[in-house]
Amino acid sequence: MNAFLLMIPFFFIRFGLMQMVNKEALSRAAFFSPLQGNEKIAYLVYQLSNILIILYPLFLKIQLDHYTFLFGFPLYILGTVILALSITAFAKPDPNGLNRKGIYRYSRNPMYVAYFLCFLGITVSTQSILLLLAVFTFQISAHWIILSEERWCLIKFKEDYVDYMRHVRRYF
Repeated sequence: MNAFLLMIPFFFIRFGLMQMVNKEALSRAAFFSPLQGNEKIAYLVYQLSNILIILYPLFLKIQLDHYTFLFGFPLYILGTVILALSITAFAKPDPNGLNRKGIYRYSRNPMYVAYFLCFLGITVSTQSILLLLAVFTFQISAHWIILSEERWCLIKFKEDYVDYMRHVRRYF
């Protein structure tokens, strides 16, 4: 089975579900907070690793009868479930624009967690070292993006976000 087939549900959830729940959410999700210093490099690395993670599975196979599929596929399913929950909650923010409902009560960044789990599941299922390096590069650069988003949220939401940070972890 071609590994890219696992990207199809990922894209459907990431873009299609978000569009169905709230058309404005797609433009909110595409917004990146203003970047400073090394965050600009992290953003470039983030985008390049994203491209590699999306396109490289076109050339990879998943062996359905291999033990790595038995570990990787559940990771992928867990990631897609978290992604669907994240997208649904993200598309319906509080009136002030802050997301604190649904899965956002447990993680400030559940979409990034979902991406990591989906991509890691595909990586394990394909046994690809190059994809593994791309996924970890993606996750490290995503952390820098998250830091810039937190700085922006502190400016935009002020004390509401400080309170949110006190009660909800960055990841899980």
